[in-house]
Amino acid sequence: MDPNLLYWKNEGQSFFNRLRIWVNLLDPTSLLASDAEIQNARSVLGNGEKLHEKDGHALTLSLTCVHADSGAVLPTVFRPPALLPISAPLFLLQSYSAGFNYANRNSSSEQSKKISLKQVLLITGSVAYATCAGAIPHIVIHRLGISSAPFLVFFRSILPIPLSAALASFNVLTVRSEESENGVQVFDSNGNSVGISKAAGEKAVRDTALSRAALMGATAAIPNLLVFFLQKTRMFQKNSLLVAPVRHVSAAFVLGLMIPVSFSLFPQLGMIKKENLESELQAAAIDGQLFYHRGL
Repeated sequence: MDPNLLYWKNEGQSFFNRLRIWVNLLDPTSLLASDAEIQNARSVLGNGEKLHEKDGHALTLSLTCVHADSGAVLPTVFRPPALLPISAPLFLLQSYSAGFNYANRNSSSEQSKKISLKQVLLITGSVAYATCAGAIPHIVIHRLGISSAPFLVFFRSILPIPLSAALASFNVLTVRSEESENGVQVFDSNGNSVGISKAAGEKAVRDTALSRAALMGATAAIPNLLVFFLQKTRMFQKNSLLVAPVRHVSAAFVLGLMIPVSFSLFPQLGMIKKENLESELQAAAIDGQLFYHRGL
């Protein structure tokens, strides 16, 4: 089993442990590490049998910069610490999210390291669809000339919340659909690979989609609620130009807080119970469960 997965198996089984780890891992300085530094860090960690936090910098580089299935160094822009600074405009957000989801997928069952035409079409279609769907509230307001206050509140403040969550989830489900179709590698409690499971692949994609929906849903909801209450104050009624800056700053702040929370909602080394596995894999689940790499 990969050293990263061994670390998550030993240290990341509770939400608060995962949250503490991710808060430390999302240090943007790891984005500056060269491939040589990262490979050296992996060699320092060895096989991961005695992996723990005192390994410090080497551990951080391995967990944030190396793919747990292939052992390949992740592109700088798709490492977890890059998620906050790069996510900005709508099209860039959807494009980057698709690339991030693909780079941090479970690739254990893939036969080729080259991206397939099907995967290219899925990513392109996901970005195009999500970008257009995300703009629906603004399109409806301008095309229909809506000026009624209740309708404006609905389309500007309420609809974007479930829409953002749904599109974030859709992005993951589409870009990583091959994991559900082909399955992912599963391990026993000793870290030995025992086969490929479609059930584990579906669970990995579903859990990641839920965590991404929580991330983007909260990022849309909290700033809108904040602005809604602030607009009732005298200062904001006199200075309406303050609304937009407050909305954008609070969105960036909430996104920064929610990234480690969403990454921590489900374990990196997921667990699937024996009864939920395919019949041919159930005999390998001696302890009543098998493990798999969830991805990010």
